[in-house]
Amino acid sequence: MAALRAAKQALRKEIKRRVAALSDGEKQRQSLVVSQKLFKHPKYVSSERIAVFLSMDDEVRTKEIIKDVFKLGKSCFIPRYKSNSSHMDMLKLNSLQDIETLPLTSWNIRQPAEDDNSREEALATGLGLILMPGLGFDVIGKAFEMRQGFYDTYRRCMNTPKPYTHCLGLQEQLCQGSCSVT
Repeated sequence: MAALRAAKQALRKEIKRRVAALSDGEKQRQSLVVSQKLFKHPKYVSSERIAVFLSMDDEVRTKEIIKDVFKLGKSCFIPRYKSNSSHMDMLKLNSLQDIETLPLTSWNIRQPAEDDNSREEALATGLGLILMPGLGFDVIGKAFEMRQGFYDTYRRCMNTPKPYTHCLGLQEQLCQGSCSVT
């Protein structure tokens, strides 16, 4: 068990190192490629209620995706992580400009304040698609490492039909060969 934990830790560290070595321009370029592929995905096209993470520096940039969701008249939901737990809510984002009014967390990402109860919560009404950040992916694109387990916990709490989930990642997060330590 200790060897497995050490292997996972080493893999996380290597992936983070590769992503950190990317320039902002390259992260943006790759993010646009990912976005364009997503825009053609049948689940994205057919979903009217989409949850999108607000990206951190080491993740696919999601601003173009959020712009497209609003341009298409779809409903956009973003995560609100509860401090000191693995609980998360998905709350409705009112507009692209709404992002700038949200407070910054200790992770330096914007999210609705914990006492903001004015937004529609997606848990009761459901989502068609959840876009998630991943840390690492195997050669067929399956995410083998998710961050803190927030999304797994969220999906387990859903009473409505489970939405389609799709992880977004950069080329440097793809592992060649046998890297899927589980």
